[in-house]
Amino acid sequence: MVKICCIGAGYVGGPTMAVIALKCPSVEVVVVDLNQKRIDAWNSDTLPIYEPGLDDVVKQCRGKNLFFSTKVDESVMEADIVFVSVNTPTKTTGLGAGKAADLTYWESAARMIARVSKSSKIVVEKSTVPVKTAEAIEKILTHNNKSEIQFQILSNPEFLAEGTAIEDLFQPDRVLIGGRETPEGQKAIQALKDVYAQWVPEDKILTTNLWSAELSKLAANAFLAQRISSVNAMSALCEATGANVAQVSYAVGKDSRIGPKFLNGSVGFGGSCFQKDILNLVYICECNGLPEVAEYWKQVIKINDYQKSRFVNRVVASMFNTVSKKKVAILGFAFKKDTGDTRETQLLMCAKGSWVTTPT
Repeated sequence: MVKICCIGAGYVGGPTMAVIALKCPSVEVVVVDLNQKRIDAWNSDTLPIYEPGLDDVVKQCRGKNLFFSTKVDESVMEADIVFVSVNTPTKTTGLGAGKAADLTYWESAARMIARVSKSSKIVVEKSTVPVKTAEAIEKILTHNNKSEIQFQILSNPEFLAEGTAIEDLFQPDRVLIGGRETPEGQKAIQALKDVYAQWVPEDKILTTNLWSAELSKLAANAFLAQRISSVNAMSALCEATGANVAQVSYAVGKDSRIGPKFLNGSVGFGGSCFQKDILNLVYICECNGLPEVAEYWKQVIKINDYQKSRFVNRVVASMFNTVSKKKVAILGFAFKKDTGDTRETQLLMCAKGSWVTTPT
């Protein structure tokens, strides 16, 4: 039996491992986290996150070949494949603050894997990380373990959308696996490919080198956010000219080269991924001497901030330019439908930021 351990029981690790357990009954899956309350919730009837279909998947597998535990060291030691799905927030201090990804949790996980491992393992990047993170992780694992133990690093970025994560896992557009172009690296790729191949068609399992896989996640999120900012920039022009942004978006989306997805005018994009990943991409471009490319992606963020500001100004204008002694109801506080995730939600940013600074 192949044994898989996932470090991190959050929005990515929990659903992904639950589906792997469901689709691969011969694989034992353990999801570990240091947060006892979160693990208790995964083992209860009230899961720590809401995702349509997730309850059913977990209940079918939990206690059979799917387990949630705080026994991190023990579970990692026994695993053949270790997924690392820890948070990589934007740095708030130090070099690259405000743009670069903070890899503190990832580094800690790598040192722990090296410390407790008694056999060779495949270590899989599931978190969204900057390009060349695998190189740093390899150094940590190599310098902190016994010489007879070998580690192969793979990049297997997630392409889940909150609200449709289970559907995305059941029928993914693609599964991307990046690894070293060495015999050992290719063997590790094949081992992970064999897991996904139990339910994903082979033509949808893409293999690349490590750096391409790491960058593909950032690129995908940047392109999606770019579409949102593009239509929101167009919405400002529509209001100025009397055009209807919904009609313009519909007409543009009918072009087969463009398509209709992510072309709805809105308050802007929210959530914990898009802005963080684009800022990370900006930082990577700057570090590689590409200021023009960095500035291009900065504009996606600027348009998003502009759209939120424009929305707030319209709301305030409708209340005679003052919010003093006014009550504002917010219907729908999560950043998108079918999720309970309020991290970086657009309306929270509007309520806590712009309204406070608007003159009364």
